[in-house]
Amino acid sequence: MKNKVLLALLAAPLAATAALAAPPSTFLRQAALTDNSEIELGALAQARGASQLARQAGRMLQADHRASQAAAAPLMARYRVRPPTGVLPEARTEMRRLQRLSGRAFDRELATFNIAAHNRAIALFQAQARSGDRDTAAFARAQLPVLRHHLQMARDLQRQTR
Repeated sequence: MKNKVLLALLAAPLAATAALAAPPSTFLRQAALTDNSEIELGALAQARGASQLARQAGRMLQADHRASQAAAAPLMARYRVRPPTGVLPEARTEMRRLQRLSGRAFDRELATFNIAAHNRAIALFQAQARSGDRDTAAFARAQLPVLRHHLQMARDLQRQTR
């Protein structure tokens, strides 16, 4: 019992830290890498998706994350953040994995990855919306409904591929 209480006390600061917002430049860089990743994954889904839902999700990912990039551009200029050109490392790994798959296996893997990726993105944007500076918090709040919609679409795709 003592050990459990001690572990809980030691873990509490870590949990609190995870919910804190990142500095504006760090958040904007991470958001841009997320957008880049989802745009590339969206293109792959459109090209290789077996189901209409996977291809539709790909189109939506591309359109919505391009809109997010456009909305973030003034903030990135204000905070002097150069837009990154790459993608998140986990997205690059996933794209290589998806290149080797086809059919329902492709759709299933795409859904699984997008569920995890959008859960991470939602956590990042929620923390920024709660604790970030005024501008990045407003941007994060505006993007959360879109990210939640993408998460739901990934869950729908996952159900379809079972």
